[in-house]
Amino acid sequence: MSMSKKCMLVVIGACLLTMLMGVSGFAQKGLEVAPDVPRNETLILENPTGRVRNPDNFNRWAPGMDGYSNGLQQLALDTLWYIDPDAGIDGVWDNALAAEKPIYNKDFTQMTVKLRKGIYWSDGVEFTADDVVYTVETLKANPSMMNGGSFKVFVDKVYKTDDYTVVFELTKPHSRFHGLFTVRWSATFIMPKHVFEKEADPVAFKFNPPVSLGAYVLKDYDKAGGWFLWQRREDWQRTSVAKFGMPGPKYALYIDPGPSDQRVIAQINHNLDVIHDIAPEGMITLAKRNPTSRGWFKGFPWAHPDPTLPAIILNNERPPLNNKDVRWALTLTIDIVPVAMASYRGAATISAIHVPPTGMYPQLYFDPLQEWLKNFTLDIDGEKFAPYDPDAPLRIANEARASLGDQVPTDPAEIKKALGSGWWQYAPEMAEKLLLKQGLTRDSNGKWLLPDGTPWKIRIIVEGPTRPIMTRGAEMIAEQWRSFGIDAQTEVANDIWTTRLPLGDFDAAMAWCIETWGGHPDLFWFLESWHSEYYRPEGERVVFKNIMRYKNENIDKIIEELRSLDFDDPRCLELGKEYIKTCVEDMPIIPIMSYNVFTVCDEYYWEGFPTAENPYTNPVPNWANTKYMFPMIKPKAVK
Repeated sequence: MSMSKKCMLVVIGACLLTMLMGVSGFAQKGLEVAPDVPRNETLILENPTGRVRNPDNFNRWAPGMDGYSNGLQQLALDTLWYIDPDAGIDGVWDNALAAEKPIYNKDFTQMTVKLRKGIYWSDGVEFTADDVVYTVETLKANPSMMNGGSFKVFVDKVYKTDDYTVVFELTKPHSRFHGLFTVRWSATFIMPKHVFEKEADPVAFKFNPPVSLGAYVLKDYDKAGGWFLWQRREDWQRTSVAKFGMPGPKYALYIDPGPSDQRVIAQINHNLDVIHDIAPEGMITLAKRNPTSRGWFKGFPWAHPDPTLPAIILNNERPPLNNKDVRWALTLTIDIVPVAMASYRGAATISAIHVPPTGMYPQLYFDPLQEWLKNFTLDIDGEKFAPYDPDAPLRIANEARASLGDQVPTDPAEIKKALGSGWWQYAPEMAEKLLLKQGLTRDSNGKWLLPDGTPWKIRIIVEGPTRPIMTRGAEMIAEQWRSFGIDAQTEVANDIWTTRLPLGDFDAAMAWCIETWGGHPDLFWFLESWHSEYYRPEGERVVFKNIMRYKNENIDKIIEELRSLDFDDPRCLELGKEYIKTCVEDMPIIPIMSYNVFTVCDEYYWEGFPTAENPYTNPVPNWANTKYMFPMIKPKAVK
C-alpha cells in the first residue's frame, strides 16, 4: 500500500496552488486527487487536528496519539451504541455493533450485551463476543489506555455466554455503565482480538495498517501527517452502517488545509467539501462568494451548535464568588448582545440555563421551562425582580442586521430557533443592590471594594488565539465588569486545561464544564461528578467536570436518584429540569451560549449533508457520529 510522490503533489500541491491562484482546479471533469482516485468520487474533509504528529500510529486506545480525527474514529472504528447529538437517521439511539439496547439486572450490577451477527473486520475475520471481552480485559489491565481506569474500577468480570452475548459483572451498581461503549463524540471502540493478541505490548503497538470494522479502509497516508485517504470497503454490507445504505463517497480524504482563510479559498475553489470550523468572518465570505457553501442553518447564524456550553466558570471556593448573590450580580452586569457580537458577530446561540441549546434540548428543556423562567424572581431589598429576558435573541438579531442586512432573519420564531430562547437582563442597578447587601462597597472613584476594604479583582483565564471566539467573548465580559467598577481582566493561560482549571488556580474562566448527549435528555454523563462525594478543594485535582467546585444538597439528591433509574426512564427528564432550576437559583457558573462550530459543507460535488432542516447527524467532521453522514450524501453531476 503506497502512493507515489505524484499523488502527494496532486493532493497537497494542487490544493495550495489553487488557494494561492484562485483557480478552480478540481472543478473539472476527469480530474483525479490521486492516481485512479477521481475527484467526483472523493469527499475531501478538513482534519481539525491539522498536521498529525505521529501519522503512523493508529492505536486509538493508546495514550498520546493524536491521529483519531483523520477518519480513524469516523470511518474505521466502531462500538456498541451511538447517540446522535441531533435527531439521528432513525431516532437518536442506534444499536451499532450491539443488536439491542443494554440489558441490566434489577440493581444494575450486571449488564448483558447482545451483539449483531454478520459483522466482519476488513481482513475477513468475523466480529464476535471474543473481541469485546478481549478489549475490556486488555484496557482493564492497562489503565493508561482508553477508559482503562474506568474498567478497572467498575468491571469485576467480563465473559461471553456465546459468540454473540457478553456479560459484565460490575463491582457496584452502575446504571450508566453502557455509556463507556456509547459514542457521544467518541467511546470505547472495539479492538480486533486476532490482531492485538499477537502483540506483546498493546500500548506500544501502532496498529498500522488498521484493520477496519467500519465501512472504509485506509488506502494511504502522508508520512508527514498532512493527509489520510480512505476507500470504501468492497464488503461494506458487512458493517454496522450498511443498514442505512451504501456510503456515497467511494473515497474520503482528510487533509490539513491550513488556516481559516486558506480553508475559505479552498472551498470557494471546490477543493474542500467539508470545513471543520472557520472564523465567523470566513463564513460570511463563503455566504457571499460561494453559492454552494452551506452551513447548518441555510443563512445566519449558519453554525452548528455543539452539545457543549461555554460559560463563565466561577471558582465557587473563592470569596466573594462563594456567595450566590455575588454570582447573580455578575450575571446582571453582562449585556449579552455585545458579547454575542464580539464573539460570533451575532451568530451565537445563547443559553440562560445550564444545558446547551442544542440537539433535542430546545424541545426537551428550553420550551417547557419558558414560563418558569419568566416567573422566576430574585429577592432584592425586599422586592421581587424578574431577571429573565425572552427577547434577548431579537435584540442580537437587530444588532447583527445592521452589518449583515437581509442575511439575518426577521421572523421571531426563526430567530429564536437559531439564536436561542432568551437570556438575563442587563440590570447593573440590581447588581449593585445585591453586592451592597453582601458587604461590598464602592470607593470614591466608583470602584468596588471587598468587605475587607481591598479592591475587587477578577481575572478571567482564556485560551487566547487557540479559542478566539470564546476569548473575544470573555474580553467583552471583562470590559463590561470594568465599566461596572470591578477590576476585571482576561489572562491567556496555556495550561488552562492541564493545570489551572483542574487545580482551581483561577477566579473565573471562559470554558465549559457541561457537555451533554444532545439527542438524549439524560444529564448524568457530566452531572455525576458534581456530587459532593467527588468534591476536591482548591489545590487538589478536580474530578471530571466539577471545575467550579460547587456543592449543593439538592444536586446530590438529583444525582443519587438518577443513579437508581434506567437511562430511558421518563423521570430522568424531570430530574434534569430540577437540576436546571437549582442552578438558575444558585448560578454556580454563568451560562453563555453553545459552542457554535462553523462547519461548512460544499454542495458542488455532493448533496444530502445534514442541516437544521434535516438534522440526521452532526456534520462536524471529527465526531465519530459523522459516519452516519456517509450513506446519506450522494454525488452530484460531474461538472
